[in-house]
Amino acid sequence: MKSRSVHVCRECGTASARWAGRCAGCGQWNTLDEERIAVKPRATTTLATTSLCDLGDESDEMLSTGVGELDRVLGGGLVAGSTTLLFGEPGVGKSTLALMSLRALARSGQRVLLIAAEESTSQVAQRARRLGEVPAGLEVTATTDVQAAEQLLRERRPALCVIDSISAMSDDSLSSVAGSVPQVRHAAERLCGAAKSSATALILVGHVTKDGELAGPRTLEHLVDTVVRIEGDRHGSLRFIRAMKHRFGPTGEVGLLEMVSEGLRDLPDAAVLRGPQLDVPGVVFTVTNDGSRSLLVEMQALVASSSGSPRRVAHQVSSQRLSLLLAVLEARCSVDTSACDVFAATAGGLPANEPGVDVALALAVASAAKGFAVARTLAAMGEVGLAGELRAITGLSRRVREAHRLGATTVIVPAQGELDEVAGVTVHRCQTLADAIEAAQFDTY
Repeated sequence: MKSRSVHVCRECGTASARWAGRCAGCGQWNTLDEERIAVKPRATTTLATTSLCDLGDESDEMLSTGVGELDRVLGGGLVAGSTTLLFGEPGVGKSTLALMSLRALARSGQRVLLIAAEESTSQVAQRARRLGEVPAGLEVTATTDVQAAEQLLRERRPALCVIDSISAMSDDSLSSVAGSVPQVRHAAERLCGAAKSSATALILVGHVTKDGELAGPRTLEHLVDTVVRIEGDRHGSLRFIRAMKHRFGPTGEVGLLEMVSEGLRDLPDAAVLRGPQLDVPGVVFTVTNDGSRSLLVEMQALVASSSGSPRRVAHQVSSQRLSLLLAVLEARCSVDTSACDVFAATAGGLPANEPGVDVALALAVASAAKGFAVARTLAAMGEVGLAGELRAITGLSRRVREAHRLGATTVIVPAQGELDEVAGVTVHRCQTLADAIEAAQFDTY
């Protein structure tokens, strides 16, 4: 069998017939590595076709992971023979989440397998015991050899197999080092093929780059069926799970987990993140839509005198939106913070970067600057334009219903936008941000 040489970018996986100083795919310099590939003789194959209308609409059976929020993101669970790529920042809980799924399936009598490529079996056992009692059906092995892992998959045929991590797997037949683009792509291809042939749900744990993106070749995302990202501050307790790609269901769903001493705990209701009741200026509640969920967010702002150049600090909110709102407050609402330090954040670790939280953020700043406290039973939502007008937002009725469920009796919303009537809620329809500030001042403690 003949072979030829190609040059593959270690950053994006783009292949080139000749070496070049700069990759034509991603534009990075000195990232092309030489790789030998076999050239197989081309064979003529006759393909059969099937009428699409004659095919049934049979759906694949879902295998529950035992983690409610992960099942929510996956649309019910894992599909036999599918491959799921789970990635996130170091220490965010990737291995813990995968191990929790293995334990849950093992307790239900399923055969499961963990292939540890970065830890020894004793280290894995210690981590598993911290999560609770280890079921008898959870098997583990430590190897970085792709061929051995593939053979084990075909022999054992477990219901679920976790590879932790795909970046550490390698094949001695390739000259490149472990973690390189050729190795990661080759390992993923072999393991995905073994999972399909053995009807095993496969979870590949991946790493991220310094920019927070998925490490390895871009082709890795195309090889797998589902890409799930776990996000969160490693020093905090809140974790978000999002499906970036899902061949067996819709994407955009979000799952909430809380890191505790026993592992990750489902957090179906974010209302538990509400802090203590303090009658102080600068605190306004709002509701943000994420996927099919509506989450209550506590916006906080602090305006303090500046001893030098005024600072603008934003945490879990958009710094660009904060600067825009400060300009609108000064130009349209006579709230001048140009000589003050302004700090804005969300409480509880929930991010709020969508335009629908503009009104709440602006009210929090105005409340802190003017010194009036907004009632905790008031929620504000809407987008603010440069003219100081309040603009309609999507999912307004759903937001108001969620705010009422969590204790809100008064809401401030834009004048435009469809809104279903909600019993027990007083609605203030405001044309401008100045009107919203006036309504919030009227409804204070």
